[in-house]
Amino acid sequence: MTEPTSTEGPTADTSETVSPSATAVATTSTPTETPSTTNPKAALAARMARFKALQSQKESGRKQTEAELRAAEDRPARLAQLSKLEAANQKATYKLLKADDPDFERKRNWDYTVEESESWDKRQAKKSRNRDNVSFADYRGEANKVYKRQVKQMGEKDLEDYAREKGERLQRQVRMGLLRLVEEGGEVFTVDSEGRVNTPVEELYGHDHKPSKEAVDKLVEDLEKGERARLKARAARGINDDSGDVTYINEKNKQFNEKLSRFYNRYTTEIRESFERGTAI
Repeated sequence: MTEPTSTEGPTADTSETVSPSATAVATTSTPTETPSTTNPKAALAARMARFKALQSQKESGRKQTEAELRAAEDRPARLAQLSKLEAANQKATYKLLKADDPDFERKRNWDYTVEESESWDKRQAKKSRNRDNVSFADYRGEANKVYKRQVKQMGEKDLEDYAREKGERLQRQVRMGLLRLVEEGGEVFTVDSEGRVNTPVEELYGHDHKPSKEAVDKLVEDLEKGERARLKARAARGINDDSGDVTYINEKNKQFNEKLSRFYNRYTTEIRESFERGTAI
């Protein structure tokens, strides 16, 4: 007796099985949903948070820039204050040490050599002479002070140009026969008729010297600097350059004359003009 055959076998259910290609097509055909489409409020909140973060960065940068500017502006004042405090501290320390030990000055000088001590004495004497020469004595002394200040302000380039021009002048005078070239001990130098060494002879000015543009600019700058210093000194003394006639002998007299002019010019204008013309009776 045979068993009945069943039509239902172990076959897969075709209604529920999906191929991979179909799954891929289905996946690509379905659009992805973004948070902006699903939740506009969340997207707006994210943008506002980013905007506030940028505003915070801008404010912090502004504050940092202002702090740096204030620090740069206050730096000279702070440095000056620190130098004053340091000088005051040094003076106070010196006074305390000197009060504790009467031989403090003598013991401190043990650390200096004789050359350093002599150099220090020379500097102190020069400072005292400079302090004494500050006030106006005569125009010769003023010209001498200006000359020394200008020589001190000369740079290395000016000294090199001066040495080069002096050497060229000595060589030219040797060729002209005005100087003798002498060699002694491996050194070569010039000697004039009076026995002076490496000293150029005075020559007639040939009106052919043309200064360089740098020299002319420096001369103009020195003249302008002197004029500014003169005007500044006059302004500090309360003296102004007037284009009119000088009718006063000092500043007080000038103020008094101006006061008289304000009150009486309207009455004395005709009389003054008559005196100036020479027609007054």
